[in-house]
Amino acid sequence: MAFADRLNHVETSAIRELFKLLGKPGIISFAGGFPDSAMFDVGGIREATSRALAEEPGGALQYGATEGYQPLREQLSAFMAAKGAQGVAPDNLIVTTGSQQALDLLGKTLISPGDKVIVEGPTFLATIQCFRLYGAELISAPIDGQGVKTDALEALIAEHKPKFVYLIPTFGNPSGALLSAERRKAVLEMAVRHQTLIVEDDPYGDLYFGDAPPPSLLGLSASVPGSRELLVHCGSLSKVLSPGLRVGWMIAPPELLAKATMCKQFSDAHTSTFAQATAAQYLKAGRMPATLAHVRQVYAERAQAMGDALRRELGDAIDFVPPQGGLFIWARLTGAGGKVADGNVFAKRAIDKGVAFVPGTPFYCAHPDHATLRLSFATADVDKIREGVARLGQAL
Repeated sequence: MAFADRLNHVETSAIRELFKLLGKPGIISFAGGFPDSAMFDVGGIREATSRALAEEPGGALQYGATEGYQPLREQLSAFMAAKGAQGVAPDNLIVTTGSQQALDLLGKTLISPGDKVIVEGPTFLATIQCFRLYGAELISAPIDGQGVKTDALEALIAEHKPKFVYLIPTFGNPSGALLSAERRKAVLEMAVRHQTLIVEDDPYGDLYFGDAPPPSLLGLSASVPGSRELLVHCGSLSKVLSPGLRVGWMIAPPELLAKATMCKQFSDAHTSTFAQATAAQYLKAGRMPATLAHVRQVYAERAQAMGDALRRELGDAIDFVPPQGGLFIWARLTGAGGKVADGNVFAKRAIDKGVAFVPGTPFYCAHPDHATLRLSFATADVDKIREGVARLGQAL
């Protein structure tokens, strides 16, 4: 069968492939990038579903506008305002089928074969696959524990003149890094200076463990004149409410939103109106703050337990920055004491010991650091985390 040439540039997800190995009985998985289903507010979602069907069954069950269910757009506008992003009117956003669809729409509307796009190194694996599918040449911008290195980023922008820059400033996947307030402002300033579009992906920003993170790029844009017109913000309820609802959104300049809406018409007509109506009722009911408080507490405990266990069981053979939020610990093998220093080799040894994680190599679009690995603490309780990390120690 003759497939489209664009498929020559992508491969199946390394993470999805890894899941095929997880059927082994008793295996402990730190591989997934999803929230713990035990913490879903099932009662609140059930009530929201009932209210959606009782108050506007036609709107919940009928075809809907491609831009999104208007009551949900209004709730999302208020949700963003509560997080410091003022002035996001309902018409400034479209509802997407998860924030993953927002990335796909950006690929469809902005990327022509050969266009350059700058991403962090490392970055979200599905972003690499999505943008490459549309023919992008990806440029890797280096990061550290405070996110993308802005001096290096600006040099890359000046050299490559990219179509856009894609960043996950708050608790990035896989890095867990938190872009500092100073660097956030620097990113907005360079966007204006170089007239370069910045895409801010923010699925994890509400999952902080201590103090709230700095405002999003969108929230800060009011302080940098001209930056709002050069900014796209992608949000999602998947990590904080339920991935199964598949509710995300994209805030962007009007011209881009119009093109994205047109492309979405071709893809799925609209995001599930039933899911949108449920999400709208949930947000309207005011349950989200309590849900987030609970989730933050649980994930903070698990992150601390994993960090403590890694230091205890692996010692100086591993290096990492303790996460301040999100779902992941991004670590690097040091090879100290003659221990294994390749994440891919370590992953295979770990499976043999009954524990799984994702090696870091697939998260780089170029120049991968093979010593890296991503560990998710989200779906295992503290006892499982301690046992799993002990097995990692045995695999070294």
